[in-house]
Amino acid sequence: MAHEIGDKSIHVHREDVAEGARSVGIVPGDTMMFHSSLSSMGDVVGGPDTVIDGFLDAVGPEGTVAVPTLWFHHTDPPMDLADFDIDTSPSYPGAITEHFRQRGDSLRSNNPTHSISAIGARAEELTRDHGKAGLRLCVFGDTAFAAVSPWQKLYEWDAAYCFLGVDFTYNTMGHFVQAVLVERALEGADPARRDALAARITRWQQPGVWPNHSFQAMGERLAAMGLVRFGKIGSATLRCIRAHVMVDTTLAILEGEPEAWLDAEFQAWLAETRQP
Repeated sequence: MAHEIGDKSIHVHREDVAEGARSVGIVPGDTMMFHSSLSSMGDVVGGPDTVIDGFLDAVGPEGTVAVPTLWFHHTDPPMDLADFDIDTSPSYPGAITEHFRQRGDSLRSNNPTHSISAIGARAEELTRDHGKAGLRLCVFGDTAFAAVSPWQKLYEWDAAYCFLGVDFTYNTMGHFVQAVLVERALEGADPARRDALAARITRWQQPGVWPNHSFQAMGERLAAMGLVRFGKIGSATLRCIRAHVMVDTTLAILEGEPEAWLDAEFQAWLAETRQP
């Protein structure tokens, strides 16, 4: 189940959130990122601020808390990315993220499809210069998961990457993995064929190949390997995995077992990148 159903007879307070975070290994000074469902926890006394402040308590004044504040979502007709406004464009991945981005202590990265918002000691460092350099081919635009982006920093800083009341279906870092997988494949390809191979990758509103796979199934695989820690906040399950091991292990699985995870078209493209 992607979203858990909350038990409204259970009352959740700020200290419950902090204790739940500590139970999955979050410590003072950590950077943590979380996906969430407010309703999954039960009766959250104080609403989104209770969850946000509880996590801030867990990481302490030297730590940082972040959420995905993705604005773009599929509409008909398609949204115009030029309409994105860092200050006013709403966040669509849940009530907590929308409240989070509007707090006075929150900073947001400037990207129309994959911005994050952060609060804490490293919030400015985490959110600045999103997509400034190191562009990566991506269906969501080449700036989304660039080498200079919050997503790269979450990986490099080995952030605690958490799922509160939701499963890995909502793993935005999975898209970072996809972009890096494409980048690595192209880097290993014959330079004379690299441009032609890159031209076949799906781009913004253009057809092509892309390493789509089940994020939920990958999360189950990572959990079976003992890489995910589990806790509870109210009636919600809290899942937590470190960003570094999540990315590296997922890449190793996709590269080593493409036939089990990736569609035939992308498998054929990947095989071509490996030809001498």
